[in-house]
Amino acid sequence: MKGYVFHGPGQSAWEEIPDPAVKEPTDVVVRVDAVTICGTDLHILKGDVPEVHPGTVLGHEAVGEIMEVGGDVRTVRPGDRVLISCISACGRCRYCRESAYGQCRGGGGWILGHLIDGTQAEYVRVPYADLSVHVLPSAVENKDAVLLADIFPTSYEVGVLNGHVRPGDTVAVVGAGPIGLAAIATARLFAPERIVAVDLAASRLEAAKLLGADAVADAREEPEQLIADLTDGLGADVVIEAVGVPESFEMCTRVVRPGGHVANVGVHGKPATLHLEDLWIKNVTITTGLVDTHSTPTLLRMAAAGRLPTGQLVTHTFPLDRMEEAYDIFARAADTGALKVVLGEQPHEEVVVRAA
Repeated sequence: MKGYVFHGPGQSAWEEIPDPAVKEPTDVVVRVDAVTICGTDLHILKGDVPEVHPGTVLGHEAVGEIMEVGGDVRTVRPGDRVLISCISACGRCRYCRESAYGQCRGGGGWILGHLIDGTQAEYVRVPYADLSVHVLPSAVENKDAVLLADIFPTSYEVGVLNGHVRPGDTVAVVGAGPIGLAAIATARLFAPERIVAVDLAASRLEAAKLLGADAVADAREEPEQLIADLTDGLGADVVIEAVGVPESFEMCTRVVRPGGHVANVGVHGKPATLHLEDLWIKNVTITTGLVDTHSTPTLLRMAAAGRLPTGQLVTHTFPLDRMEEAYDIFARAADTGALKVVLGEQPHEEVVVRAA
């Protein structure tokens, strides 16, 4: 089969790779019918995630059909259409027992496309299937469901829930890429008074307005003053960092009100300065986090009910074998207007899945 393989910073290719196989009794093998590219994949290609070794197939979110199951798998069977979560969960360690699956110490956590081969391939082996794949409702299409593998639970859990968004709040979302847009969509569920989106790209600010932002600001044109004006100088109750660069994080700490929350979602590859000389007196809470995906079943139900605008984030679709073109489009989002790209849905050649 073929997959998208990382060969080191700036080096990757869609190429022939070995077929996957069930290695452990808790594994499944899934035929990939829809897959997307994450901003984290771009960080890997830049060399920001050194744990990813050359030769690894990238990708950690997909939708597909179960082809084979290990002997201990109980919740899915061959033929099921499933969502592959970006987080795998052993279900037995301390963190999994607390539903903190992202911190799994039993061999799970973020492993797909990170520590083991990922989903940007024609077929993928998924460990700990009982807690790591979700049977999809027939009402949810593949291109919508694939956005629930990562960006929606990440934005909802690490941004909105960690930030304690409440009715009547002013919420500032710094970064209107896919994660920031999903944060806007899910923050609306809590009836804030206003949502302010900050970004450099006009196209993304337009998308933010379509998804529910009440005000938008170009990051180069004094967004701090706009937030101050909207809040009578108080600052935002909740600020969600969805970029992952020092400048955006430091801006978040400047625009949050005393007693407010800064929820960092962005993946940072460089140190950021924490200005404790200003913050120590302000009762500010700063949270970080890797998604746990404990909210995925809830989000799936909401998507099936038409309560999440998943499809509005998909701007480009490709067959799987145009992975390199899709990466180029996604990486140049400021020029191409790309939000989320979805690959797949084309006929597959049959691959014989062999047991270990």
